[in-house]
Amino acid sequence: MTELATVDSVEILVLVDNATDTLSTVPSYVENELPRLLRRGLKRLSGRCLCCAAHGLSLAITARRGDVERTLLFDTGPDAWVFERNVDRLGFDMATVDGIALSHGHWDHGGAMVRALEMIQLASGGRTVPTYMHPGMYRTRAMKMPDGSMRPFEDVPTAAMLEQQGALVVHATVPLSVLDGLFYVSGEIPRVTSFEPGLPGQFRRTEDGSGWEPDTLLVDERYVAVRVKDRGVLVFTACSHAGVVNVMLDARERFPGSPLFGVMGGFHLSGANERIIPETVEALRAFPLTVVAPGHCTGWRATSALAAAFGDAVAPSAVGKTYRF
Repeated sequence: MTELATVDSVEILVLVDNATDTLSTVPSYVENELPRLLRRGLKRLSGRCLCCAAHGLSLAITARRGDVERTLLFDTGPDAWVFERNVDRLGFDMATVDGIALSHGHWDHGGAMVRALEMIQLASGGRTVPTYMHPGMYRTRAMKMPDGSMRPFEDVPTAAMLEQQGALVVHATVPLSVLDGLFYVSGEIPRVTSFEPGLPGQFRRTEDGSGWEPDTLLVDERYVAVRVKDRGVLVFTACSHAGVVNVMLDARERFPGSPLFGVMGGFHLSGANERIIPETVEALRAFPLTVVAPGHCTGWRATSALAAAFGDAVAPSAVGKTYRF
């Protein structure tokens, strides 16, 4: 089923992101890391007290409807140490996690999945956790180097590894409505724009393991969406290898009666994709965005261009930030 309920409110806690920023001013719906730490009893500023930024993304998304509250962990970042440190510093209760969705099969998004499941098990007394995966996420991937050699990526955990830590693995290539219908996990994202190229230079192991084949499109990538009362649909795109515009076009088609008021996550407009920043920014103007929260792999050039185009709607993501709608 792909019905999506309308929630009364949603809160997003950034557990892992590339950037840390406790100093910049923020809009009223965003709270920086430091106020949360102060509420937890911080008495003295020290590097030992702060979260750690790392190349990756993890969002704890909590949706509330009436007396029903559900939390979806969207990705876990690259590393168990970073994930556990940040959860501890922020005082996030892992027992509240009702499900996990992995956006795509890259190490910087799934590297801490096993530890996250262990932490949920320890905090909740061994509760089984629905874990939403695409069957193509497990293939070994690599980038082709200038000298023609392949640099393999660390694999994401297998379904068996996840199940050993209490996951109830749900494989799907089509959209899912999950956790009492409060969250939408997309299916494979149609590639319709002419300018969004995927991830040039990426390859994956062939099915028989004998060689490599091009894997530019990363068809296993999915996004998550929540419909918020009196606001519309908020879209979470962890890396946008499909292209953030393709993501938004698919979301608009899936939710024709609701405006897409916000988009948050990695837009992958750094590196080779910096060349498509102008087309991407211009295409995003077609959506009624009042919240743009770029993070992870977006890159500073794209974030600057988005800020120039969307003004105060841009509230960049950083580790420890909380967004409330």
